[in-house]
Amino acid sequence: MRIVIPDDYQDAVRHLNCFAKLSEHEVIIYNDTVKDVDTLAERMADADALVLIRERTAITEALLQRLPNLRVIAQTGRGIPHIDVEACTRQGVAVATGTGSPDAPAELTWALLMAAMRRLPTEIAAMRAGRWQTTMGVSLRGRTLGILGYGNIGSIVASYGWVFGMSVLVWGREGSRRRAKADQFKVAFDQRDLFERSDVLSIHLKLTPETRGSVTYDDLMSMKPDSLLMNTSRAELIEPDALVKALRAGRPGFAALDVYESEPVIDHPLLHMDNVVCTPHIGYVEKESYENYFRLAFDQLLAFFAGEPAGLANPEVLTQSR
Repeated sequence: MRIVIPDDYQDAVRHLNCFAKLSEHEVIIYNDTVKDVDTLAERMADADALVLIRERTAITEALLQRLPNLRVIAQTGRGIPHIDVEACTRQGVAVATGTGSPDAPAELTWALLMAAMRRLPTEIAAMRAGRWQTTMGVSLRGRTLGILGYGNIGSIVASYGWVFGMSVLVWGREGSRRRAKADQFKVAFDQRDLFERSDVLSIHLKLTPETRGSVTYDDLMSMKPDSLLMNTSRAELIEPDALVKALRAGRPGFAALDVYESEPVIDHPLLHMDNVVCTPHIGYVEKESYENYFRLAFDQLLAFFAGEPAGLANPEVLTQSR
């Protein structure tokens, strides 16, 4: 079996313990991201299987039509908005989806929150430049932590806030509000109320057609001038250009981000703003998470070629031949 793994930025996959599962197969790993179909088709031309690292490479029908040997795609993680599943089915390509743990992204969210509130990047850079104590950070106890989307990750971040003595305020769909109430957290009157009252607001929505752009410029401008907006979920949840515009207008006063509209980011206005802390989408990029993601993906590939497919997003593909 010839397996292609694109977008392994850190050359991490071959060093995972679970990589030994593929020892009897030919594995080609690319450590960069390419967007054009011609280059992708050239790299994947003879692949029997693809293993995708989250949502870094889009799988379109135009690409699939140029991959005649491809039989299965193993997706690390559950989300597949970057894969045209209907096109995969038409082309006879199975799509196996994985699962994920909320722990690593929740921890990264809290690390970003602490770094932004205590101005750590600024202080670290100043100290390296020979300057001592240049800013004044802000503590968390007694402040309001807003959670937009009380799912697996949002609920963990809320629990962190409670431990740090924050007042937790939640908004989201009916299920989010119901779960938050069951956990004894306050629920906002509506989304605008959440933005107005939060000292720190952390976004934890799933990206869907309904949630895309659902955080608007007006929402952001309703925030306090000294508040912090956190987004470790998906950049597309915020209305295009709204965050940069709102930050320049002074509301919110700060932002901490791990996600961007187009990745990897080479340059972006947010990188040049002193009131923004940016990390390169590393919420899930952690050793234990990678072992779990790829162990399942490799197991799914081996099971598929052994005639025992599992975890397929398009099981109907099994009734057709390519």
